[in-house]
Amino acid sequence: MAKKTNANIGFEKQLWDVACVLWGHIPAADYRKIIVGLIFLRYISSAFERRYQELVAEGDGFEDERDAYTMENIFFVPEEARWNTIAAAAHTPEIGAVIDNAMRAIEKENSTLKNVLPKNYASPDLDKRVLGDVVDIFTNNIDMGATGADEDLLGRTYEYCIAQFAEKEGVGGGEFYTPSSIVKTLVAILKPFENCRVYDCCCGSGGMFVQSAKFIEAHSGRRGAISVYGQEANSDTWKMAKMNMAIRGIDANFGPYHADTFTNDLHPSLKADFILANPPFNYHPWNQDKLLEDKRWKYGVPPAGNANFAWIQHMIHHLAPNGKIGLVLANGALSTQSGGEGEIRRKIIEDDLIEGIVAMPTQLFYSVTIPVTLWFITKNKKQKGKTLFIDARKMGYMVDRKHRDFTDEDIEKLADTFTDFQNGTLKDVKGFCAVADLQVIEKQDYILTPGRYVGIEEQEDDGEPFEEKMKRLTSELSDMFKKSHELEDEIRRKLGAIGYEI
Repeated sequence: MAKKTNANIGFEKQLWDVACVLWGHIPAADYRKIIVGLIFLRYISSAFERRYQELVAEGDGFEDERDAYTMENIFFVPEEARWNTIAAAAHTPEIGAVIDNAMRAIEKENSTLKNVLPKNYASPDLDKRVLGDVVDIFTNNIDMGATGADEDLLGRTYEYCIAQFAEKEGVGGGEFYTPSSIVKTLVAILKPFENCRVYDCCCGSGGMFVQSAKFIEAHSGRRGAISVYGQEANSDTWKMAKMNMAIRGIDANFGPYHADTFTNDLHPSLKADFILANPPFNYHPWNQDKLLEDKRWKYGVPPAGNANFAWIQHMIHHLAPNGKIGLVLANGALSTQSGGEGEIRRKIIEDDLIEGIVAMPTQLFYSVTIPVTLWFITKNKKQKGKTLFIDARKMGYMVDRKHRDFTDEDIEKLADTFTDFQNGTLKDVKGFCAVADLQVIEKQDYILTPGRYVGIEEQEDDGEPFEEKMKRLTSELSDMFKKSHELEDEIRRKLGAIGYEI
């Protein structure tokens, strides 16, 4: 039976076909704006058309009633914004204006999207013949119906664009989308429930909310039964998040504009039940000098050169009395002592907030290869004074030469391990998981690297006594060295015969 994966490389390949059409006609930095807008229109039109045909088949005459769509969390698309209208104009000089008008019609239909959708398709700088070819590809080759409703299309598009164009745009690895496997792991472990408040302080394209809503819906809840709060500093990404929520029928509060979370917290009084975040790794500078007296730094002022513990303390500040945090951090935060970070980490640990730490494999992100760790921070933990450590670095499989992914079974294993720990039934597994109390962590100088606690995986006993195995291996190594020297002498003789010396 084939693995059920969290990747869909075929979809990315289709996007690359679109990129090849645009190549050389527009700046790389503008590519994602054009593509994301078309993805948005194509997606909402496909969902609308499926529902339209269902209503026509029912024969009750409700196919033009707005409520018949919104009650199913389907975006009602005005006729001038439907994809068949756009496709029909693909090879006319007016195609740019047709798409821009479609965007305006959508914004008029949904006030939360006002001034959010891209409306640059009529620009004289965009070749209309090329734009028409791109529309054809979306019409004939990209099947939104075949892409499941649970897919974070805009987020995947964003990730793909960054991976392919970062070098051309001169962008480093600081801004990227969180892969689906990581988001699903966070959600599966945290288990957000109905009527809860979910917050992401650096929400990107909103993928955390998509998976949280999907989790609740899959467990007999309603997709709209969560209150979503987010903040994003990048203007384009903030707009993409708004679009992503509109596609999903999720009512989200992302503030009235994009803003920096540290200097302009748009949700100052929020106390969230669940916080999920993938903050920019080792982010700096972050305006520490303007925030030295900030009330969020309960455990100490984070250093100006790294915002990791500023993010952590910001999230703890916004946590409800029984709230839970799941966040992604670069591995350095587990052990660093610089700039007072070690002291901040010690105080957080001694406050009994660290519920679990999971070391993740490399190559889960498209755009960076840096290894990461999942931190789970919980107020009012079930297992007081204890922390779960998991080494998941060997989990997952390679989708291709550069990209690793988790199967659903991998994610379930991690979630079940947390559940067993919380229920007090988990047994340590060498090389995979271990439970440590505060005294054990103190002996490790408050360093949270999972490998220190889980140890090395036990090797299967092959029946050969240790002394005999060491004698045999030592003998084999000696023979290999001897053969190596013989080959080296032979090479020297042959090179000497033709006048070379080494």
